[in-house]
Amino acid sequence: MSPTLTSRLAAAAAVLLLSACASVMPVPDVPQRAGTANPPRSILYVGNSFMYYNNSLHGHVGLLARASADKERAAHRSTSLTISGSGIDWHDVAAYMKPDQIGRYSFVGDNEIRFNPPGRQFDAAMLMDCSQCPVHPQLRPVFFEYAKKHSDTLRRNGVEPMFLMTWAYKDKPEMTQGLADAYTEAGRLNRAHVIPAGLAFARSIAKRPELDLYVPDKRHPSVAGTYLTACTVLASVLGVNPVGNPYTAGLDPAVARHLQETAWETVQAYRR
Repeated sequence: MSPTLTSRLAAAAAVLLLSACASVMPVPDVPQRAGTANPPRSILYVGNSFMYYNNSLHGHVGLLARASADKERAAHRSTSLTISGSGIDWHDVAAYMKPDQIGRYSFVGDNEIRFNPPGRQFDAAMLMDCSQCPVHPQLRPVFFEYAKKHSDTLRRNGVEPMFLMTWAYKDKPEMTQGLADAYTEAGRLNRAHVIPAGLAFARSIAKRPELDLYVPDKRHPSVAGTYLTACTVLASVLGVNPVGNPYTAGLDPAVARHLQETAWETVQAYRR
């Protein structure tokens, strides 16, 4: 295949991917938290290796929050509870809600331990399924079953459920639409906020296909992929625009700026 034809095919694929990304919109009664007056002050991240790669998604969200110009709005405490390779049904969310256990204390300052106020430790919990479970013919029903089960459990404990929409595999971009549809529907059915990280991946790839958001296994995030997801969480959950944030996760400033802008654009498009 000639270099010219290869370039044309790559450009056409990028246009199609961006079009697919832009076409996915939430059902109107899916509540979207961004822009609300009361962002969560404590978040429990419940998931798998998609969350814990690159020193953990919650860590990057925290660093973005601390570097944000809107520190008061972005301020929150977070805890990550992940299981390698897990699906949404692997987690015992009811056990995570036992009072005065998970999140009972935090490490602050010079590794000092601070005991948090007794009682409920989290305002919100971010849930995700395995990378292909929501679109897998056998596991898709399990996703919806446990999305409801965990949402109900969280609400009984005064905790807001949220879903982290995951991304397509690098070599299977057609997964984007199915995952977006499944997470959007789970949000609608459970009146839960959805964080459109998968759509942010698709938008970034369409705009800058040379920027690799994956490690060599073609599914887990590179540092750029984790950073993009963290910017999307900052924008979607906390309602803070990441554009111009000085925390870059060690990425080239121009790359970080692109990822910040992509996250913000995606959240705004998904909320319309």
